Amino acid sequence: MDAVVDLGAGRSVRGTRADGVAVFRGVPYAEAPLGAGRFAAPRPARWSGERDARSPGPTAPQPRTDVPGLPDLSVLVGPGWVPGEEYLTVDVWTPDPGADGLPVMVFVHGGSFTGGAGGAAGYDGTGFARDGVVLVTLNYRVGVPGFLRLPGAPDNRGLRDQILALAWVRAHIDRFGGDPGAVTVFGESAGALSVGALLAAAPAGLFRRAVSQSGGASHALTPAQADLVTAAVADRLGVPATVPAFAALPDEALVEAVAEVSAAGLDLAVDGVRDPLMGLSRFGPVVDGDLLTGQPVDAVREGAADGVDLLVGSNREEMNLYLVALPSPPVTEPMLRAAAARLHPDPEGLIAAYRAAGRGVTPGEVLSAIGTDYMFAVPTARLAEAHAGRPGGTWRYEFAWRSPAADGRLGACHGIELPFVFDIVGRVGTGVLGVPGADRGVRALARDTHAAWVAFARDGDPGWPRFTTGRPAVRRLDTEWSLTETADGPERDLWRGVR
Repeated sequence: MDAVVDLGAGRSVRGTRADGVAVFRGVPYAEAPLGAGRFAAPRPARWSGERDARSPGPTAPQPRTDVPGLPDLSVLVGPGWVPGEEYLTVDVWTPDPGADGLPVMVFVHGGSFTGGAGGAAGYDGTGFARDGVVLVTLNYRVGVPGFLRLPGAPDNRGLRDQILALAWVRAHIDRFGGDPGAVTVFGESAGALSVGALLAAAPAGLFRRAVSQSGGASHALTPAQADLVTAAVADRLGVPATVPAFAALPDEALVEAVAEVSAAGLDLAVDGVRDPLMGLSRFGPVVDGDLLTGQPVDAVREGAADGVDLLVGSNREEMNLYLVALPSPPVTEPMLRAAAARLHPDPEGLIAAYRAAGRGVTPGEVLSAIGTDYMFAVPTARLAEAHAGRPGGTWRYEFAWRSPAADGRLGACHGIELPFVFDIVGRVGTGVLGVPGADRGVRALARDTHAAWVAFARDGDPGWPRFTTGRPAVRRLDTEWSLTETADGPERDLWRGVR
């Protein structure tokens, strides 16, 4: 059965309706980024008549995800590049377009700022719509068009896309039954880093609440770091770093350059500043003096996100995804020492502290724990601490359920919480994450985790005590939930003052 929503001004969208949920896919919020427009600020979409929104639309130019020899990551990043001009779009799930005042959640996908899609199978919004939430996912520019610093072009174009998408939600979501004053923006991985940046950069009023899943707000590149990436990309392409030169190149060339620069191991430690992305990506938000005048966490500490309720968290063993699931050589002791030296001024003391805290025995286990904290857990704690002293509630979680995949070595890895948050366990295949959909305890954890996110969007409270400077309460999410005020062990104290 079809469902039609009138957007006003002579525009409407035709979606599908089944089992009490109406779905609208590929609805443009911005004009198609073509030619030199790929490097311009986004402009609101202009069209008229009825749009067919019954099937998935194109995705941003990006590398393939179905690469022989690599595990199935589609549940996390989507199908890869689905060519088409109009990819700056949103997908909407709603229980009733004719309703009024439903809470709204807007999801920002991950993908290292070089890939991903809002239409990934793992982001199916049926569970949210079933529970009375209007769920929106969005596409934004990634890689060179989205985040390469290019003279003559505005920086952070992918972040500007996200802001325009949120403005579209504010202007139109009431037509889908949602309350534009009750919007929660949430994201995972690069999407969580985007949420951290949006807390600092988005105009007031675009969202009321925010959720950061495995992110933080301490990862913006300095201009010098971003310029290093620009020089490497231009060198690979054999053109000067100018808008006219890049505009003359096809998307395929830009995607290939991203892959080559990413594989080259470019070191972003510049002018004594460590790589905030730890080599997991060479692309991301940059301190541009406009949207971002410094690290977003500092803006939050100074009041940029006052009045916004914030839920933040990370997974216990984030880096296992990269060291266990993805092809990589075994970590040796020299490799561990070299990696720790890039992240901390006292690498030997750091390694010893992690081993003393029981955070690993083998070099690979210790490196996973150190990387997990540097990239995810410590920035999450810093964001919680920065927001806890400001107006607006703060809540924190740690996802601790361990996947049995890879003989149990995958554990509580990066992205493992997503099937639980979206409540797709048992409905949608989870690929490399290996979540057993028939396990009753796992299904119960999915039900309870999803319910906490719904409650946060609806009521501004996920169901456990707030995180405060006096009581740093953290909910551990596992088949048995628990509450701790000592989630950050003594080994994490070694990161204080380290940037």
